[in-house]
Amino acid sequence: MLKNLQLSLQFGDLADAALHRAALPRHSVNRWIRHALQSDGEITVRIVDTAEGQTLNRDYRHKDYATNVLTFDYTQEPTVTADLVLCAPVVAREAAENGKTLQAHYAHLLVHGTLHAQGYDHETSEADAVAMEALETQILAGLGIANPYAA
Repeated sequence: MLKNLQLSLQFGDLADAALHRAALPRHSVNRWIRHALQSDGEITVRIVDTAEGQTLNRDYRHKDYATNVLTFDYTQEPTVTADLVLCAPVVAREAAENGKTLQAHYAHLLVHGTLHAQGYDHETSEADAVAMEALETQILAGLGIANPYAA
C-alpha cells in the first residue's frame, strides 16, 4: 500500500527552469517518492542551480562540488521527514551523458534520495550498495522506468 506524503516542491533560481519544471510535474514527483516510502512522509524537494548545490555539498558533506542529489534526513519514524536537494545542471548533464530522459533520471534520483532518508546507504559497504541498487531497480520497474544501472 502506498504511503501518505506531504510534499513541498521548490525550484531555485534556474536559468532553464521551464525544462526542469516540465520534467517534474508535482503528481509524478509525488508518485515516485510514495513508491519508495516504507512509512508516511513529509518531504521537501528543492531543485537548485550549481552554486547552491555546491555550497550545500561543501558545507554539509565537506565536498566542494555540486552533486546530483543531497539528502537531509531528520526523522525516520513514525514519519520520514527529509529534504531532497537536486542540482538541475548536474542532473541534466548526467541524463544526457547516460542517454536517459531528464524525467527518468529525476525519478531515479528521487527514489535514491528517499531511500537514503529511510536509512539506506550505498557508501557503507559493497553489500549495502548492491542491496540499495536492487531496491531502487525494483521500485523504478514498478513505476515503468528502466533499470538505471543497466548499460
